[in-house]
Amino acid sequence: MNAAGILQIVILFIALTALAVPLGFYMARVFQGESTFASVILGPIERGIYKICGIKPDQEQHWTAYAFAVLMISLAGMLIMYAIMRLQNLLPLNPAGEAAVAPDLAFNTAASFTTNTNWQNYGGESTMSYLTQMLGMTVHNFTSAATGMAIAVALIRAFTRRSVKTIGNFYVDMIRSFLYVLLPLAVVFAIVLVWQGIPQNFDPYVTATTLEGGNQIIAQGPVASQEAIKLLGTNGGGFFNANSAHPYENPTALTNLLEVIGLLVISAGLVVAFGRMIRDNRQARAIYAAMALMLAVGIGVCYWAEAAGNPAVYGPSVDVASSDQAPGGNMEGKEVRFGIANSAIFAAATTGTSTGAVNAMHDSFTPIGGMVPMVNLMLGEVIFGGVGVGLHGMIIFVIITVFIAGLMVGRTPEYLGKKMESKEVKLAVLSIIVFPLSVLCLGALAVVLPAAIPAITAAGPHGLSEAIYAYASATANNGSAFGGFSGNTLYHNSALALAMLFGRFAVIVPTLAIAGALAAKKIVPPSAGTFPTHGWLFVGLLISVIVVVGGLTFFPVLALGPIVEQLSLAAGSLF
Repeated sequence: MNAAGILQIVILFIALTALAVPLGFYMARVFQGESTFASVILGPIERGIYKICGIKPDQEQHWTAYAFAVLMISLAGMLIMYAIMRLQNLLPLNPAGEAAVAPDLAFNTAASFTTNTNWQNYGGESTMSYLTQMLGMTVHNFTSAATGMAIAVALIRAFTRRSVKTIGNFYVDMIRSFLYVLLPLAVVFAIVLVWQGIPQNFDPYVTATTLEGGNQIIAQGPVASQEAIKLLGTNGGGFFNANSAHPYENPTALTNLLEVIGLLVISAGLVVAFGRMIRDNRQARAIYAAMALMLAVGIGVCYWAEAAGNPAVYGPSVDVASSDQAPGGNMEGKEVRFGIANSAIFAAATTGTSTGAVNAMHDSFTPIGGMVPMVNLMLGEVIFGGVGVGLHGMIIFVIITVFIAGLMVGRTPEYLGKKMESKEVKLAVLSIIVFPLSVLCLGALAVVLPAAIPAITAAGPHGLSEAIYAYASATANNGSAFGGFSGNTLYHNSALALAMLFGRFAVIVPTLAIAGALAAKKIVPPSAGTFPTHGWLFVGLLISVIVVVGGLTFFPVLALGPIVEQLSLAAGSLF
């Protein structure tokens, strides 16, 4: 670790906070139906969409109707995307002549992009046509992100209401998320990326002659538009197989910083919007502090582990310190233009959110360095998390935390004037248990079933890490992977798709049920016995609950995977 790397981390947090605050204020106004500077242009478009689609914006929904709308929109989008991939050989904008996508891979990919996971068992430039990339992947990057934002808004709204049966209108929340937030930011971000050299065209692939006299095919396409929303919407699916390590997706140090900020900024802004909408910015600051602290620790541990290098490779006579002549540490799987610090920042940020984009190969990290993104996934991606889903996932943990605090002082737990009773706590636990149930069960099958084992290319503890990482990534709707895991098989395409769908909708439905229950409650004024939820004591308790829940659940598999691998490498370096 060096001063330059630490400075980059500091710059990231300063820039993120500076952008998240005004964005959060803006989003709060949007979701409360208030006028903004964009209303002059976008207001008529919004009203036109309502009229064309037959949406009545003043007609609100019970939580069951809201959830049904979420499920139906998602199902329709998944079926449309599946059809596009299966028919892409017959559709236009296919200059490379890509064949129809195989049924199991199309099912996996459709489930992946519908759930905001963007797990890719294929190389984008060698499998998908331009039309599929735009009409399938890019469109779903918008719709899946807007869906997550709508659910967070519904949950926030529930805290502000008294004794009502409705939580808003899903179609209105989704359209506003898309029209006022995602689309404008994506357009601006895409223009910046084009300025930095990322392609945005419909040109055919280019054949270049290498220095050795061979031929190399250089893919083209509408890259910048997909890159922008893949990050802003915490989607993560790459136009190219190498994702954000590819120079056409992430060419410079500036684009790398902008991409990390891009994948964090809406999730961070939603925390600020939460404070504005509930009229208590102190609560938002507490949640933001918890998220930022966990992200900072994750970046720090990953950076330290990678800067220290691999003890099995670097002996006592090898200098692993960074200098002007050498980067030092573990550079395997990393781009030289980014180095160790930027690779660690990206890895922790992309798995702290549900983005899953990568600028380095996580499979090549040291065991402890690779454990950081794995743990981020296992905690449910509440370290800012996906747009919307990170915030409502954190609020689920807040409910559990205030319940535990209530047990300590012998009072009915309260949060924002709402009593957290048996129903809300049971639904919160049901939501949290989704992750270990899916990851551990499907991960166990992946290492014992004959149809699943060939996908694991590494032996021993690292092979276990590859399998567990895959199903943690799928369930957490992240999409990153240890590259040694070969998931494009009939078994894993199907099992991973089920993990993605379960991890998305088995969490969303209980969350909306909590929103419905909270909206129906009265708001109780705080009393002398009310546990304050805006101070550092609460921040510490909240982080402890998140870590303990994740630690107790997943520590055994971590001990058998990356921890024992690190210990074996260290032991091997002694001989």
